[in-house]
Amino acid sequence: MTRTEKVVLITGASSGIGEATARRLAADGHRVFLGARRTDRLAALAAEVADGGDRVGFQRLDVTDAADVRKFVTAARERFGRVDVMVNNAGVMPLSPLAELKVHEWDRMIDVNVRGVLYGIAAVLPVMREQGGGHIVNIASVGAYEVVPTAAVYCATKYAVRALSEGLRQESAGDVRVTVVSPGVTESELADSISDPRAREDMKSYRSVAIPASAIADAIAFAVHSPAEVDVNELVVRPAASAQ
Repeated sequence: MTRTEKVVLITGASSGIGEATARRLAADGHRVFLGARRTDRLAALAAEVADGGDRVGFQRLDVTDAADVRKFVTAARERFGRVDVMVNNAGVMPLSPLAELKVHEWDRMIDVNVRGVLYGIAAVLPVMREQGGGHIVNIASVGAYEVVPTAAVYCATKYAVRALSEGLRQESAGDVRVTVVSPGVTESELADSISDPRAREDMKSYRSVAIPASAIADAIAFAVHSPAEVDVNELVVRPAASAQ
C-alpha cells in the first residue's frame, strides 16, 4: 500500500460514510475537500480533522445541480492545485412500495443517487485526464446486487451506479481508476428520509445488525491506497452477522 499524499474530494461529507471517510483519509495524510448542504457540520468537521493545518477545505454542495458540482471541483483545484480522488458518496433512501406512488421521492433518489454521481464524474473526468490520472470512487449499495420490497427505485438507482462505474472503468482503462464500494447495513442517517410507515418499520428490523461507517471508510482507503498499477474495481462490505 502507498501513502502518497492525494487531494480527495468527498460529497455527502457532513455525516455517515462521507464524514467517516474524511476522518480516515485526513488521518492518513491526504488533503480533503468536503461537500454537502449542511455547511455548519462541514465547518465543524473540517476544524476537527485539520488539526490546525491547511489540509482540509469545504464548500456547500448540491449534487443535483451540475453547475454547483463543477464549482465544487474548481474550488478544490484552486485550493490544493489538483484533484486526485473523487468520492461520489451523497445519497438518499426514502423507501416505499411502488403502489404508494411517491413520485417526488422517486425523483429525488434519481436526482441525488444517479444524476449526482454523473455530475461528479462529468466535473472531475476532464481534470483527471488533463493531469494524466485520477481515481473515481462511487458509493453504491448491496442494493446494486439485489431488489427487496419497498426498495425498487432505490435499488434501481444503485444498479445504475454500478453500471455507470463499470462503463467508466472500461472506457478509462490505464487512465482513470474506478472503484464502486457497496455497503451493506451501515450506521448512518440514510434511513431518516423514509416517510412510508411500513418501510420505516421494516428498516428498524433490517438495521438491527449494522457496521460502523468507519468500516466503509476503511474499504475506500484500501482502494485509494492501492498502488497506481492496481485498480480495485468492486468492494462489497457487509456486517459479518448478516446474511443480507
